[in-house]
Amino acid sequence: MLLAIDIGNSLIKMGLFEGAELSDKFTIPTKRDHTADELQLDRLTMFEIETVVVSSVVPELVAVVREASQNEFGVIPTFVDHSANFGLTINYEPPESVGIDRLVNSSAAAKKYGTPVIVCSFGTATVIDVVSLEAEFLGGIIAPGLEVMGAALYQTTAQLPAVAIEEPDRLIGNTTRSAIRSGIVNGHVAMAEGLIRRIAKHLEPELTVVATGGFAEFIAPKIDSITEVDENLTLDGLRLLA
Repeated sequence: MLLAIDIGNSLIKMGLFEGAELSDKFTIPTKRDHTADELQLDRLTMFEIETVVVSSVVPELVAVVREASQNEFGVIPTFVDHSANFGLTINYEPPESVGIDRLVNSSAAAKKYGTPVIVCSFGTATVIDVVSLEAEFLGGIIAPGLEVMGAALYQTTAQLPAVAIEEPDRLIGNTTRSAIRSGIVNGHVAMAEGLIRRIAKHLEPELTVVATGGFAEFIAPKIDSITEVDENLTLDGLRLLA
């Protein structure tokens, strides 16, 4: 079996694959001072794990994941880096500065859904990446995610309250909380919708727009141009690379 581990800024996602099938997955919060035991890989020792493949945007956890994998499974993990064969021509300067998770997602989306494709990852940051018809990674757009937007309002103002990220009950808020909630959620939808529309003008008319990330299920139904929601895109991308 193959264990795919996606280490993000907010969450560590782990998926267990038997062939192409995702048979189990779990998530823990990301802490930069995690110990090997805190990764909870011991819950998977009942399975015969032969391969561990990892993408990480948190360098502090690389050694910890390596230790945990060797301790629990006797497997030295493979960390995907910029030398991997993503099946894409990387048009980014410098190429090694683009986040590995962005390349894994773009590679997976191109393989699963064809090109051209726009990948919208709604997480800590909202990242919209673009792969051309010729399978060229063109780069993308990075903006604050929903929770970051809410936290920024709360932390940088004197009187605005912290607001949970929930469905707004109205577009025009008639309380401070409902106005903030509408601004964060509807503002985010309008931003993503507008950016996708602008990007699409530079691509072939027949394209796929894929949503992934922790807020994908929440945001995607509000944006008509999003054609696929794939919450396991990164994990599946790691499987495909392995």
